[in-house]
Amino acid sequence: MKKYAILIFVTIISLSLMTSCKKDHGDPPVLPPAKSMSIDFSNFQSGRKGDVSISIPKGTQNSNWEFAASAALLWNAIVYTTLAVPVYSFQVAIDQKAVYIDDKTWQWTGNATLLNVTYKARLTGQITASNVVWKMYITKEGTGGYTDFLWFEGTSELNAAAGQWKLYESQQNPVEIVKIDWTVAGSNLGSVKYTYTKAGNAFANSSIEYGLTTSQLNAYYTIYYYNAQYEQFFDMNVQWNSTLHNGKVKCLKFFGTSDYYCWDGNYLNVTCQ
Repeated sequence: MKKYAILIFVTIISLSLMTSCKKDHGDPPVLPPAKSMSIDFSNFQSGRKGDVSISIPKGTQNSNWEFAASAALLWNAIVYTTLAVPVYSFQVAIDQKAVYIDDKTWQWTGNATLLNVTYKARLTGQITASNVVWKMYITKEGTGGYTDFLWFEGTSELNAAAGQWKLYESQQNPVEIVKIDWTVAGSNLGSVKYTYTKAGNAFANSSIEYGLTTSQLNAYYTIYYYNAQYEQFFDMNVQWNSTLHNGKVKCLKFFGTSDYYCWDGNYLNVTCQ
């Protein structure tokens, strides 16, 4: 009987210590939303209206929408080519269960497959007194593989209401290429701003900010970019309705006025009301 009592006592103590250790770790940090790295370009993809394919008759005047789309698609190309692997890997990793490592640091791991290539993603988040420090390491399998390349890093507020990412170009050329500043409004994305930070080319310091509002034209871009055709930087403001797809754009250097130029739900030029 005495042996059983000792065994029960030891078991209770062990469980208490395990529980205590688990509680000492606290909860994992609040993850930045997946959309903190994403900008919605769907309304400006040629031949599409949101998720629906459309056909614009030849000779139809849709130059207002086309001008807005030309600038947006420059950024679309960067996001979905150079940054496709780290952005997708982040989305995969944050869907996994967090594991505590040490020093107030948690880790998420997952496998992402793009173009038949598998990448192992390892995201860490360290809680500090003022923010959370994030690091994403990518391992590529197969030919030309590499291990634990730090593809991006950043910080976020403790409640994940805002933050910043810094993304590096590639394992072969690990220089910063894009900085992303993001905010959250309530339970929704507030804004995402990409700034091209890689030096040595005309596009350096270009930026695009995307956000959602409660206005009738509820989505917007604020774009500052180098237009190679005109060999100068353009400032643009674009607003559109994410459901109806109508919108407007203004750019003083392109149009010669500070007026808005509009398109309807079929992307056709219309007079602004």
